[in-house]
Amino acid sequence: MQAFLKGATVQATKAPKAAGPSSEKKARAVPWVEKYRPKCVDEVAFQEEVVAVLKKSLEGADLPNLLFYGPPGTGKTSTILAAARELYGPELYRQRVLELNASDERGIQVIREKVKNFAQLTVAGSRSDGKLCPPFKIIILDEADSMTAPAQAALRRTMEKESRTTRFCLICNYISRIIEPLTSRCSKFRFKPLANQIQEERLLAICEKENLKYTKESIAALVRVSEGDLRKAITFLQSAARLSVDKDITEHDIIEIAGVVPPKMIDGLLQICFKGTFEKLEVAVRNIVDEGYAATQILSQFHDVIIEEDLSDKQKSAITEKMAVVSKCLTDGADEYLQILSLCSVIMQQASQNN
Repeated sequence: MQAFLKGATVQATKAPKAAGPSSEKKARAVPWVEKYRPKCVDEVAFQEEVVAVLKKSLEGADLPNLLFYGPPGTGKTSTILAAARELYGPELYRQRVLELNASDERGIQVIREKVKNFAQLTVAGSRSDGKLCPPFKIIILDEADSMTAPAQAALRRTMEKESRTTRFCLICNYISRIIEPLTSRCSKFRFKPLANQIQEERLLAICEKENLKYTKESIAALVRVSEGDLRKAITFLQSAARLSVDKDITEHDIIEIAGVVPPKMIDGLLQICFKGTFEKLEVAVRNIVDEGYAATQILSQFHDVIIEEDLSDKQKSAITEKMAVVSKCLTDGADEYLQILSLCSVIMQQASQNN
């Protein structure tokens, strides 16, 4: 029995040592999206109006209730989190900021209890390091467009009653899904998709810090496939870096990771539509679908190419109208092969009018 207990004590003492290195590794392995998230308002890219307003409030002016809206990956959440960190410092941040997103329960009961109780707390106007901080708290409601209408309606009175002690920041992709009484109580800021040059600068800075080997074409491809979404671009860059260790990140790697249909394949399919036969078209569409590419992705890339093609306005409008119908059918769960074939048949029909 004594020997058994001795063995147990040996195992118990060894266990924490074994846990040490793995916990260190976990601390280091941070996704690049989080690692390079702006730490202060000045680091936020391309959103000049919002940054100007927040900087004024950081200098001592009052902060209004805010409503940030725009496409994903443009810096909405990062901006308000950076502002909150600057306002309150690392110690007070956890006490003064309540963040709720779509993964949290945000029904009418939570709004009435959790949010209301937090909003009613009063706070002091100074920090432990002696700097002044505003005498209010911030409640961040991320993805507010996924909140139910009754939950949004329950917020109205809380926003007005607790205006002395609390500021709200609503963040959403679609402002049309926020009820009118809430939008009228907030200062609205639209976040634009990031310009290509700004995205390129950020990606190159990350490449330098991470000592990555890359080609100009690969960075251009990253900017192209991310469509103004910097978060998507950084995620693709990290995936590509893991894929090609000690090698240059190439354009092919980016296209492979992003799940984009290679431009050569799209051009080949279009050439068959313009000059080939229906039998060839059938085989080409079957091949592209069998490769595993998403029909919605094919549709999106087709749209970009058709707009640039040398066709009449009447032909383009007929093709794009068909694209809208195909998009609706795909959303409703129609067969991908038949829908892409149907679209290509219309392109072939319209192109034949040129000949």
